[in-house]
Amino acid sequence: MAKRVYQAWKGSNIFLCNGRLIFGPDARSLTVSVLLILVPSVIFCTFVASNLLHKFSSHNAGYAILVVAIVFTIYVLVLLLFTSARDPGIIPRNSHPPEEEFCYESSEAGGRPTPSLQFPRTKEVLVNGVPVKVKYCETCMLYRPPRCSHCSICNNCVEKFDHHCPWVGQCIGMRNYRFFFMFISSATLLCIFVFSLSALHIKFLVDEHRNVWKAIKESPASVVLMSYCFIALWFVGGLTGFHLYLISTNQTTYENFRYRADNRRNAFDRGCVPNFLEAFCSKIQPSKNKFRAFIQEEAPRIPMRHMPEVAEESGEDRRTKVEDDLEIGDDILKLSQRRDFYGTGDMKRRGSDGLIRDSADSDYNLGSEVQASLNQLGTQQSRRTASFGTSPHILAFNAIVSDNKKS
Repeated sequence: MAKRVYQAWKGSNIFLCNGRLIFGPDARSLTVSVLLILVPSVIFCTFVASNLLHKFSSHNAGYAILVVAIVFTIYVLVLLLFTSARDPGIIPRNSHPPEEEFCYESSEAGGRPTPSLQFPRTKEVLVNGVPVKVKYCETCMLYRPPRCSHCSICNNCVEKFDHHCPWVGQCIGMRNYRFFFMFISSATLLCIFVFSLSALHIKFLVDEHRNVWKAIKESPASVVLMSYCFIALWFVGGLTGFHLYLISTNQTTYENFRYRADNRRNAFDRGCVPNFLEAFCSKIQPSKNKFRAFIQEEAPRIPMRHMPEVAEESGEDRRTKVEDDLEIGDDILKLSQRRDFYGTGDMKRRGSDGLIRDSADSDYNLGSEVQASLNQLGTQQSRRTASFGTSPHILAFNAIVSDNKKS
C-alpha cells in the first residue's frame, strides 16, 4: 500500500489527525504552555470574576467581565494552536542534488588526487537592488531562498525563518508568524486584564474591611494572580515589544541576532507602514507540502556523466617520462641531421657485405631494420607507453638510432 507524505517525512515533526496537524519534535512543551494559560484563567473566573458579579451598580458589567475572561482565554488558546499546529513554511526537500550546479574539484585523499563533486557554497541574488547571499543546504539538497534557514531542531528549511519557539513547540516562519505575534500580544492583554481586575477586587475588599491584611486573607487568589501576571508580563510583554520593533523594520529574530553587528543595509525594509501591512494584511501563502498526498514514484533518472579517471602516476615515473621524451627528441634530431647530410652530398655508403651501395639502398636497409625492431619491441614497450603516453614506434626508433650510434 502506498504511503502518504507525512508517513515518510524525513524531518523531525510530529503529525496528528492523519497529517492534518503538524507539530515540532518538542510538542510536549505545548501542554505546559496550555496549562500556564488555562489554570490562571480558571482560578480568575472561579475566585475573582464570580465575586465581581454584584460589585457594580449594573449587574451586566459583572457578567461581562466573566464572559470576556472566558472568551479571551479561548481566543489565546486558539491562536496558540494555529501557531503550533500548522506548516510554518517548510520548503520541500529535493530527492537528488541539482545536477546543473555540479562542479568538479580535485581533493587529496591518501596522497592521490581524486575528482570529487562539489557545490558552490553560496550564490548571490538581487533583492530590491541589493545583492543577498543564499546558501546551499546539504540536508535538503537545495539553495535556500532569501530569509530561509535550516532549523536544527525540526530538521527542515523554513521560509522566512524567525526562530524555533520551545513554548509553542514549533518553528516560527512565514506561514505562522502572524499567529505567533497575535498569540503573544493577546497573552499580554490577557495578563493585563487579569492583573487589573484582581487588583480591583482587592480594592473592593479593602474598602469593605478597612484593612489590607483582611482583604488579602479573604481573597488570596487575587494576590497570587497579581504576582503571576506581573512576572508573565515581563516575558510576553517584552517579547511583544521586541517583535513590534522587528515588524517595523521588517526583520526576523534570526536576522537581528546574526547580522546586527554587520551594519549592512536591510534589503527587505520598505518603511514602517508598508512593513506592518506586509505582516498583517498580506495573503498567507499556501503550504508547499501536501502531507496527506500519496507518494509518487519518480521516473528513472539518466545517470550523470562521470569524470575521466585520473591515471595513477608517482613522482619518479613522471620524471622518468620527461627524461625519456627529451632523449628521444634529441636522438631523432641527430638522425634527421645525419640523413640530410648524406642526401645532400649524394655520397655512397658501404653495407655489411662490403659492397658499395647508394644512399637510397642504405635508407631502405635502415627502414627494414626499423620495421623489424618495431615488431620486436612493440610488445615490450606497450605497458610502459600505456602509463607514459609515449608512442611505441618512437621508442623503437630511438633504440635503432642508439645501436647505429654505437656501431
